[in-house]
Amino acid sequence: MRLSKGFTLGAFLFTAGAAALIAAQAPSPAPGANPPSQQTPSQQAAAGAAATTEEPAQAAGRGGRGGRGGRGGGGGFANAYPQHEQAPPEKIAAGKTLYDVNCSFCHGADARGGEGGPNLLHSEMVMDDQNGEMITPVVQNGRPGTAMPKFNLTPDQISDIAAYIHSFRVAGYDLSRMVPTNIVVGSAQAGEAFFNGPGKCNTCHSVTGDLAGIGRKMEPKMLQNAIVSGRAGGGRGFGAAAEENPKTTVTATVTLTNGKTVEGKLDHLDDFTVSVTDSNDNHLTYNRSTDVKSVVVHNPLQYHIDMLPKWTDDDIHNVTAYLVTLK
Repeated sequence: MRLSKGFTLGAFLFTAGAAALIAAQAPSPAPGANPPSQQTPSQQAAAGAAATTEEPAQAAGRGGRGGRGGRGGGGGFANAYPQHEQAPPEKIAAGKTLYDVNCSFCHGADARGGEGGPNLLHSEMVMDDQNGEMITPVVQNGRPGTAMPKFNLTPDQISDIAAYIHSFRVAGYDLSRMVPTNIVVGSAQAGEAFFNGPGKCNTCHSVTGDLAGIGRKMEPKMLQNAIVSGRAGGGRGFGAAAEENPKTTVTATVTLTNGKTVEGKLDHLDDFTVSVTDSNDNHLTYNRSTDVKSVVVHNPLQYHIDMLPKWTDDDIHNVTAYLVTLK
């Protein structure tokens, strides 16, 4: 049936009026806010999370059930964090190898936090990083006064690690990565030879002493992390907390400008101050620019730190396979 001319005009006017009303109700950008194209990834993440929090009904509509990117096709909070462009598979694989050896114990196998290390995926610095350019200074210099040591890694190696970190979904879990794997894939015989030979592990550890029954006490994954870092659980050493194991406590010798020497447990160290607790339980803090001539740190786990860039996959897998047999 052919519509009349008057009816067609009325429909047009109604449609135009509805469009004008919707446009008038649209929220205006905040004063001084950058358009999305000019925002850093961390700013986009903050804006996306805020929009999801403030407009739950709209978020739910965009993201399906609850706005979580379920059956409705994505969106909501799960899409509040922008994803990095994915690097080539071989670069990600190289980064995973380096990350597993150097980073996973503190920051977790999925980069969402581990034994004392923060969640890297929600770090503003990591979100704004593209190819490792922002991560490199932190990795190479460490963070004085924290548990973050400096690593002897090249910019190319750190770029590979960044590619691996950027391959994770920032919001939500990638279930394909949650499949447990068997890490006991090395040769126990080769691991024993390395332990007592080039690895020099037996110069500090004994399979009949501190490591007796270690294969029964620790899961293989935690054991492998302890091999690399020298730490397990919440403390230092293979399972003992630092305050319960003085032999692994980090200490410092502070030489003052007046010639006096102070020794004690290292509490804090950065570019400006150094704090130690002496044998009388006195907490002493000195200004490094005016009071201190030199600071020498004594870390019983220094060998583990020095070994970080030297470990090969085979060595780690072999030593793990050997220690697992110590029941």
